[in-house]
Amino acid sequence: MSTSPSTESEIIAATRAWLERVVIGLELCPFAKAVHVKQQIRYVVSAASTPEALLADLLFELRFLSDADPLAVDTTFLIHPHTLQDFLDYNDFLSVVDAALEDSGLTGELQVASFHPGYRFAGNAPDDMANYSNRSPYPLLHLLREASVDRAVEAFPDASKIYQKNRRTLRALGHRRWSELMSARADQDPNEDS
Repeated sequence: MSTSPSTESEIIAATRAWLERVVIGLELCPFAKAVHVKQQIRYVVSAASTPEALLADLLFELRFLSDADPLAVDTTFLIHPHTLQDFLDYNDFLSVVDAALEDSGLTGELQVASFHPGYRFAGNAPDDMANYSNRSPYPLLHLLREASVDRAVEAFPDASKIYQKNRRTLRALGHRRWSELMSARADQDPNEDS
């Protein structure tokens, strides 16, 4: 779950550790490793404390990503530790995100994936490990280029099976090991004894 954010660098370090240990380490997203290794992920910590301020940051980052050279910045993590802490509020905000994409004329060019410490798929119990595929240390909006997603899906013929694989992986992992992965220091190797 979300920890008390202190500094921007600590928030980014925790998010990067989650990406490395969980998303890449558990192979939840077969497309994440390449952009991470090539350092093509932009990490942005929003100071927004209201949904309106977060929307302004989102609009800026959508335009930034659209204008950026894909070889330099292929994707953006817009981390917002000070607003939309409640998952239902966050989930409601996703309709605002969709409208922002459409209003900015970026539908079809960019898309936004959702991650939150309390993420819950419809129909799942709150503690179902399947929810954890979208649980991040802080609420975040993951801005992606459609072209990059299309290329990644073409290179991974069984992309439609990722969800089922993740569900099996996370349920086998269990709550205790998840907590260990999430609570390890950002600079600590998760395979190392503490």
